[in-house]
Amino acid sequence: MAALIYFKKLSEDDDAIIYAFGDDPSDMSRKLTMNRATRRPQPDDGNVDHSFLKASRKINAVYDEADEWPERGMSAS
Repeated sequence: MAALIYFKKLSEDDDAIIYAFGDDPSDMSRKLTMNRATRRPQPDDGNVDHSFLKASRKINAVYDEADEWPERGMSAS
């Protein structure tokens, strides 16, 4: 069974980046905040579940590869 999680950047400032994420690209209702300095994510709803972990890990992986925060993307497994 495949799991798809989509994400897109909503806003950023000097300290953090806010991403929307979810399993449907037209309805990414959840948000996570990525600390720019520590690269540690925090779910805005406090729910650290599989979807949150997939989105945050993919965001960090893309940052590792490109040395910039991604505008959007997806994680598939």
